[in-house]
Amino acid sequence: MTKPSPLHGKVPAITLTFWIIKIAATTLGETGGDSVTMTLGAGYLIGSLVFFAALAAFVALQIRAREFHPFLYWSTIIASTTAGTALADFADRSLGIGYLGGSLLLLACVAASLTAWYASERSLSVSDIATPRAEVFYWVTVTFSQTLGTALGDWIADDSGLGYAGGALVFLGALSLVVILYFTTRLSRVAIFWIAFILTRPLGATVGDFFDKPHNEGGLDVSRPLLSLILLVFIAACVWLLPQRAEPRDIHRAGS
Repeated sequence: MTKPSPLHGKVPAITLTFWIIKIAATTLGETGGDSVTMTLGAGYLIGSLVFFAALAAFVALQIRAREFHPFLYWSTIIASTTAGTALADFADRSLGIGYLGGSLLLLACVAASLTAWYASERSLSVSDIATPRAEVFYWVTVTFSQTLGTALGDWIADDSGLGYAGGALVFLGALSLVVILYFTTRLSRVAIFWIAFILTRPLGATVGDFFDKPHNEGGLDVSRPLLSLILLVFIAACVWLLPQRAEPRDIHRAGS
């Protein structure tokens, strides 16, 4: 007899609270990643290795968990976004492929991850994550999307000449359009979720850069470590105080 799947998954329900914390976490990923690789001088390669080791540990804990733990989930998200920052900077700058090249490479990685996930599980919905294999696909896709967002944010802000504030407005406008499509159309909710999930990363990256870059680069020159600490406290307060619940599972698929 097959043991029935739990009615709730190990990822949070997609609510306003989710998006508030997600945007804050992506901003922390930018400032925290840059604090280690640039401010502390660890470099992009070493930073990538350190953050990916932390990410692997958190993903393993997340998969082993039997239920949704908000602090564990958001710690894993923060690990993925800091790792994404370091890896994107390594690809863009150390490998010399530039922001556009890095963005195209990482877009291909996200597409490949989503394709492999769908081929294996026949669904990309977070409501259908019921096995460790599906969780691995989820976290691989999340990490690639975080990395893509960093490269995309840098490309729009730097190469287009819009600057960090202008880039943030571009991505805020794109997210606003996604929200409008969500409420006014019948487009796939799964597709809309992943588009919004990806777009929050370059929004957070450009906002983070706007605050911590020096004045001569169009930023406010706020200390990266200080800003990272403020964001970390804000996220912890949100996780502690704002209501969160696990995403309900699709019981028809879970029981199939």
